[in-house]
Amino acid sequence: MQLFLEFEVLFDVVHLMGVLSVGERSPRFKSACFDQFSLILVIPTDQNRRKLVKVIDNYEEKCYYVLMNQRIQRHYSAELDRLIKPGRVLVIYGPRRVGKTTLVNNYLKDYQGKVYQSTGENSDLRNILTSQQFSKIVPFFTGYDLVFIDEAQLIPNIGQGLKIMVDQIPNLKIIATGSSSFELANKIGEPLVGRQHILKLHPLSVSELREDLGPAYSIENINNLLIYGSYPEIITSIGIMEKIDSLVQIRDSYLYKDIFALDQIQKPEKIEKLLKLIAFQIGSEVSLNELGQTLEMSKNTVARYLDLLEKTFVLYRLDPYFINSRKAVSRKSKYYFLDLGIRNTVIGNHNSLDTRNDVGQLWENFLVVERLKRQAYQGATYGNNYFWRTNDQKEVDWVEMRDGKLFGYEFKWGVSKKSKNEKSWLNSYPTEALFKQVNRDNYLDFIV
Repeated sequence: MQLFLEFEVLFDVVHLMGVLSVGERSPRFKSACFDQFSLILVIPTDQNRRKLVKVIDNYEEKCYYVLMNQRIQRHYSAELDRLIKPGRVLVIYGPRRVGKTTLVNNYLKDYQGKVYQSTGENSDLRNILTSQQFSKIVPFFTGYDLVFIDEAQLIPNIGQGLKIMVDQIPNLKIIATGSSSFELANKIGEPLVGRQHILKLHPLSVSELREDLGPAYSIENINNLLIYGSYPEIITSIGIMEKIDSLVQIRDSYLYKDIFALDQIQKPEKIEKLLKLIAFQIGSEVSLNELGQTLEMSKNTVARYLDLLEKTFVLYRLDPYFINSRKAVSRKSKYYFLDLGIRNTVIGNHNSLDTRNDVGQLWENFLVVERLKRQAYQGATYGNNYFWRTNDQKEVDWVEMRDGKLFGYEFKWGVSKKSKNEKSWLNSYPTEALFKQVNRDNYLDFIV
């Protein structure tokens, strides 16, 4: 961050820190925030020292939050050194603005080798990699220890180019990030079979927030997490309007931009309407036929758009569990938003929880996405995810099939003494099923 104070004389950094001490600025600001300013000009008089302290007062809180955004440690921060290997490509997927570039840049700060770093927007880099010519690619990257390509999905046939680099340049380490799994998976997947490791970076998880900001943070801010979500810049925004403005920008400038750029979307307004319809059906089974009738499009087109929304990290599809049970007749899927701030921005509702009628839906969506983050970060501990619903309206919100057992979870915003669904679930799978209710008293055990 740069702050230019329009005074006439360059003031010595050490002297400025003395001014900060006189003004009793917080230690975290002096030690961390100051080094974000590239230049501070001030006339060294008592009057201007007072002006400087006043200006710093105005910027201190915002500067702290900017720094907090940079300093929140992601789960994968400690894993990158192990995962970045010679002769392999580390692929990091995730939505835009979720912190992929920051994650890698923080790693590179302490990296001792020679690094080439660029983006898929670099036309020279695109020309080199899309040529698929050894004579161009090998000399271009020879001599580097590590190559980092951000927004790699913007490079046509990126997978073939990366394969040449891996095969022809011994011991080269490569990192590629992308904001669209649809594009990047299509272009990287097949050429790099056996040569890649894939990470998916989510918005900030409750476990990451608790680790970095303390255990009280997620408890005190649970309402904000349900309303504004957990994109890094949303967590670190100062006020409500700044959070909402940032969410609108993410929705319009990034989310919709990515979607509309893919798969030759001919009617982008249909995507927006579809997202709104899904937003109001969180926790409910979705009928493709009904959506098609409402949107005046075919069932197949609806299915294609929903698949696209999954691949661009907007939605998560949860399928029903119905094996070996005639009662579990549901064949429709449920959809959840991967970030609740985006969901609430899509429908234009950032009202407080005490004025809303969708708190139960928000709570269910919150638990689903936080559980997904936990699963991603703990790796092979988990199996497949489902929900379970019968024709007599008995339901288990979340089912995990792992270790030969069916772990069923019922989500409740309020604390209920007895579940109406527990007996039916356990009776349906007497040797496999377990049951637990997740509510505000015990939810941290489920997501952290």
